[in-house]
Amino acid sequence: MPGPSFRAAPVRVRVPATSANLGPGFDSFGLALQLYDDVVVRVAESGLSVDVAGEGADDVRRDKRNLVVRSVHATFDLLGGQPRGLEVVCANRIPHGRGLGSSAAAIVAGVLAARELVLGGPEKLPDDAMLRLAAQLEGHPDNVAACLFGGFTIAWNEDDEFGSVSRALRLDVHPDLSPVAFVPETKASTAKVRKLVPEQVPHHDAATNAARAALLVEAITRRPDLLLVSTADLLHQPYRASAMTRSAALVERLRAAGIPAVISGAGPTVLALTTAVTAADVAASADLGSRWFTASQLPVDTLGARVVGLDA
Repeated sequence: MPGPSFRAAPVRVRVPATSANLGPGFDSFGLALQLYDDVVVRVAESGLSVDVAGEGADDVRRDKRNLVVRSVHATFDLLGGQPRGLEVVCANRIPHGRGLGSSAAAIVAGVLAARELVLGGPEKLPDDAMLRLAAQLEGHPDNVAACLFGGFTIAWNEDDEFGSVSRALRLDVHPDLSPVAFVPETKASTAKVRKLVPEQVPHHDAATNAARAALLVEAITRRPDLLLVSTADLLHQPYRASAMTRSAALVERLRAAGIPAVISGAGPTVLALTTAVTAADVAASADLGSRWFTASQLPVDTLGARVVGLDA
């Protein structure tokens, strides 16, 4: 059976940063943010070339174990075969190891670029199949769903004829929502931080989080005035606080000041779900952020991953 036909021209994709969990929506809620990595992938005659600039440039692998490259190869396998060679150029702006979805961005960039490089790729690998593949590569669907589709997403796993598969629902965000990210210099290991969450939690805590998560959907989409109460969490943030004491303290200070704040993903970035009226003041509040964090306004990205350059 013949393999796929590839485009000769390079494909350029842009993928947004994401914040997962958003407080009570552990492993299911995701929000896309206007901070982007750009990746260019081209089929070559032979070999592998990987060039990385920007965030993580000193640490990112430049061989077949590079996460973008692995995702490209996994997608080509699914679409029928590999090209003889590959060139990958990454311009990274999303901080690594800070809870802003850098690994999800790399995975989604690789999957989307590979799909576009294969003639007929979008028909062979529709968006729902891209989500399934990206979630398999990432290990959970919350960040990759928001990265793929933009906006606010709810992701989950369910069983069908293919086994356990990931699905997602994208919802429109209230136009007043204007997040602020407090990004520290320190990093966190998602794998290590996940181990701090216990296998069992009190029934009361689970019930409280279920109510807050349901309310947070209403808050993000229609009622920003409910963001403070709806972002309260008992399932993961309290257990992870010991691994990021400054971030946990900042969340407490912000919430005490009436600002809806959560740990972004596995941390240690803190995300304040502010509105357009309050975002600038919150970002400029040195007493809230302290010298350990750099505050940046990161509006919601509504487009998700997209091809920004595709020659005929």
